[in-house]
Amino acid sequence: MNRPDGCAEFQRLGNSRRDALRAGALALTGLGLSDLLRLRSSAALAAASGFGRAKSCILIFMWGGPSQLDTWDPKPDAPSEIRGSFQTIATRIPGLIISEHFPRLAQQTHRLAVIKSMTHDDPAHLSTAHRVLTGHLAPKVNSDADGPSPVDWPSLGSLLARVRPKGGALPQSVLMPWTVAHPAAPGGKAPGQHGGWLGAAFDPFRIEGDPNQADFRVGGTEPPEGVDSARLRSRRALLGGLDSGRHVWGTFQARALDSLASAEARGAFRVDREDPKVRDRYGRHIHGQCLLMARRLVEAGVELVTVNWHNDGSNFWDTHGDNFNQLKNRLMPPADQGFAALLDDLDARGSLDETLVVWVGEFGRAPRITTSNAGREHWPRCYSAVLAGAGVGGGQVYGASDRWAAYPARDPVSPEDIGATILHALGVDPATEVHDNTGRPMRINTGTPLTSLFG
Repeated sequence: MNRPDGCAEFQRLGNSRRDALRAGALALTGLGLSDLLRLRSSAALAAASGFGRAKSCILIFMWGGPSQLDTWDPKPDAPSEIRGSFQTIATRIPGLIISEHFPRLAQQTHRLAVIKSMTHDDPAHLSTAHRVLTGHLAPKVNSDADGPSPVDWPSLGSLLARVRPKGGALPQSVLMPWTVAHPAAPGGKAPGQHGGWLGAAFDPFRIEGDPNQADFRVGGTEPPEGVDSARLRSRRALLGGLDSGRHVWGTFQARALDSLASAEARGAFRVDREDPKVRDRYGRHIHGQCLLMARRLVEAGVELVTVNWHNDGSNFWDTHGDNFNQLKNRLMPPADQGFAALLDDLDARGSLDETLVVWVGEFGRAPRITTSNAGREHWPRCYSAVLAGAGVGGGQVYGASDRWAAYPARDPVSPEDIGATILHALGVDPATEVHDNTGRPMRINTGTPLTSLFG
């Protein structure tokens, strides 16, 4: 018996009671079975491309600019003035080598996507930090003289809160353990770490200090002395009755009071409640403990946690001088330990598949070593980034650098593309538009998501 096209499609879907009910429901909405098949195909494509796979993201911002040659993209066959003194180490992925001073991460490469073709043309710390943390050019590029301003683009977390606001006691975006700044930069603090032209109401929640200290507490998450839960509820009720048109902070004050009243929310910040053995695996240093707190926060529902390399008093990853000793003794050991422990911990707890982890700096370092002080200068034209989790396929290398890691050899990736990939993974279309203070529509990101990393 010949069936009409719709019946043939119905047969392919499966002649089950559930599908029959679905077909009836579709008829009521005006959708045909071909529409259902197209929607299923679109959903499968979205899942394959990683769209919306992540419930949260941990952005590990390696402030100062790590050397690509001495971390993720060594060139063992280059001349010594390019190669440097470090040896390489084999990884779990055949053919992929990294620095010998990332031994723990060498055992994590089956979970990592290493990007070797990051590139842009801005050698300044401040304006490039804005580009990485917002996905947009700073108001003034190539500048270390311009700190935060009201015309900055909002941070990625601020944009996320604007286009997809969520309730609850915890903030959507958290930044720790400080607002990055550079003592050699006339502008001081880097732009792009706040709400920008969206306003201070969209600033990320800031955690200041060292979670490794025994007396560490997150300011603003504990009730004031003498204020019990009943008084907090009373204040919350009073605040709720205020005219929101005259009290622009009402919503955010209310969330702050909700956090104080919520034992669960307060507990998310209490890294001291972790098993001491877990804390030891991350490392009893500020970077490791910040990554541990980031894991606690994303599991509690925070969507974007930015862990900045801390104020170490030693110019961060900005290794203009004594590059190799600084990397070997000060920088790479805690970075290696903390990142590897985070991946293991997320995986063991079943959270890695829904948490995107991004490791990136604002630029790389020059291929040629400065002979007078064994340093490497700023180099934005080629550097590395690493992604893991949330469906990112491990054991892969994206793009390639040339023989000296000076320029991309293929598949260049911009900071905007990294921002677009974060938004995409969190289920936000980078092409989404919001309106600025003058009513102009502004696309939240101009990059291209790296969808081929997923799958």
